[in-house]
Amino acid sequence: MSVKIYHNPRCSKSRQTLSLIEERGIQPEIVEYLIHPPNKSQLINILRQLGMKPRDLIRKNEPEYKQNNLDDTALTDEQLIEAMIQHPKLIERPIVVSNNKAVLGRPPENVLEILSD
Repeated sequence: MSVKIYHNPRCSKSRQTLSLIEERGIQPEIVEYLIHPPNKSQLINILRQLGMKPRDLIRKNEPEYKQNNLDDTALTDEQLIEAMIQHPKLIERPIVVSNNKAVLGRPPENVLEILSD
């Protein structure tokens, strides 16, 4: 089973999700997305796998959210995706991808949905 986690080691939910995966004997590919953010096509694919719109994946409490006026409802999905690429801190975490499916590890137990497939 191939598992990838978009991880921020400073985030407790991200660390808990990684531990949950490893406790099941799975060694995931770990992508520290703040250092190696997804590119546009990867982010679009992740959103598709999550079944989410870009606005649903944005962290609204980050300073970059307010600084870039991302609460403006006139912004397109394309503009929101560009903002997440430019400011990866805006991407909600952790994201776990496996078997062409993705889930947000909030709460960490959400990951069990795709690990049991």
